[in-house]
Amino acid sequence: MVYVLLGTGFEETEAIAPIDLLRRAEIPTLTVGVDGKTVTGSHGIPVVADIELGQMDLTQLEMIVLPGGLGGVATARKSPEALDALRFAWDNGKFVAAICAGPTVLADIGITDGRKATCYPGCETGMGNASIVSDTACVRDGKLITGTSAGCAIPFGLALVEALKGKEEADRVARQIVIR
Repeated sequence: MVYVLLGTGFEETEAIAPIDLLRRAEIPTLTVGVDGKTVTGSHGIPVVADIELGQMDLTQLEMIVLPGGLGGVATARKSPEALDALRFAWDNGKFVAAICAGPTVLADIGITDGRKATCYPGCETGMGNASIVSDTACVRDGKLITGTSAGCAIPFGLALVEALKGKEEADRVARQIVIR
């Protein structure tokens, strides 16, 4: 199961595009409302989450994803339960992914330390001891996947598909959406 954490103020493109790609690849994916069932994104788009934070079954977890958006990142950062879920995933060898400002939350809890990662330009100072890779859409370092920005949501989403189902499936989904 892939859980995508949605906190009030999340960046809609960084959440919805990867969710769409994961579901096209038939990867079980649920949206998780960090601070309630209906979560409003940074551009005023309300999304009804599939489940709330306390309903995650971490025994079924394969990957956890944190979109950016300064409000969504602040919401996740304030939630001990969200931080615990991210730590649980990492400590148990599951994929942990974040995009835009989201990787700074991973840095806060030590996940990016000593790993290659990317983030939104200007957020590098919040990346702790990560080895920052600039000028790229996304970076995978083992079980850590990070993306740069909303404009990189499609490559980021395809990287999530590739991590869970392989390059052939990611390529199939890319062809299906006619990415150029």
